[in-house]
Amino acid sequence: MEALHDDNVLDVRNLKMYFPITKGLLRRKVGDIKAVDDVSFMIKKHETLGLVGESGCGKTTTGRCILRLYRPTSGDIVFHGRDISKLSDHDLRPIRRHMSAIFQDPYGSLNPRQSAGTIAGLPLKIHHMVEKRDFNDKIAALFKMVGLNPSMMDRVPHEFSGGQRQRLGIARAIACQPSLIICDEPISALDVSIQAQIINLLEELQETIGLTYLFIAHDLSVVQHISNRVAVMYLGRIVEVASSQELYAAPLHPYTRALLSAIPIANPVLEKKRRRIVLKGEVPSPAHPPTGCHFHSRCELATADCREQRPPLRDVGRGHEVACFKV
Repeated sequence: MEALHDDNVLDVRNLKMYFPITKGLLRRKVGDIKAVDDVSFMIKKHETLGLVGESGCGKTTTGRCILRLYRPTSGDIVFHGRDISKLSDHDLRPIRRHMSAIFQDPYGSLNPRQSAGTIAGLPLKIHHMVEKRDFNDKIAALFKMVGLNPSMMDRVPHEFSGGQRQRLGIARAIACQPSLIICDEPISALDVSIQAQIINLLEELQETIGLTYLFIAHDLSVVQHISNRVAVMYLGRIVEVASSQELYAAPLHPYTRALLSAIPIANPVLEKKRRRIVLKGEVPSPAHPPTGCHFHSRCELATADCREQRPPLRDVGRGHEVACFKV
């Protein structure tokens, strides 16, 4: 790895991920599903960037491209100063230990035939980071870090609760001491009572071992709590990026305002006074996205410019970026 001391852990530039649409017996290509369409953002060391948006907007695909589970159609993924977007699997191997993932489904992401200790320690074996005689001690230490009893190392996943399984997934993710973790909706499948515990654990680990997170979610209240900055995604594009505090206090893009208006407020007086923004229509298909601004077909402020030209993501002050002609 190069330049592990750099301030920017990740710099994504003009990332595109198109999936071909094929037809007929010969699988002739007839179009593309534009899952990620020219996305750019960066994440600083020890920072949490929240990536939010509706289901199907390309959040998970973006995370999988960064992990190089997908080979991007185009664009750059600069990880610690090195572009990994076009590297071969062989060249990626030494880099993979510096990044990992926590998956959405704590039930489906664990091998049901392996013991918990084997699951947590698999990355260590793959990257040859532990001697056989030290393996159990290392796994016991990992279990303690994530709040699991080391006596549970010999159990299999179905003997764990949902929250315990996600803790096991987190232990696996931090085993190789990565600098970047992609958290792909890590709490959406858990009970509400367990979600706060997992969020607190992620924050504690970030503080104690210096982690950097890309936190993918659709629960805006959770993202506000855990993120330093938030990027809002719509139909494969980033439409707004700002610090968590500023985005929630003064959203600028019409889509961001609509998302935030859907978050319930505990105060019934304030809840009654505020305006609920209900978007018209359905999310367009990524196979046939609208021209110009992708959001114009559902935006009450849209003009002719919005239909014809794509608004650039521009800085409007204090690091607040927005892609909208009306701002």
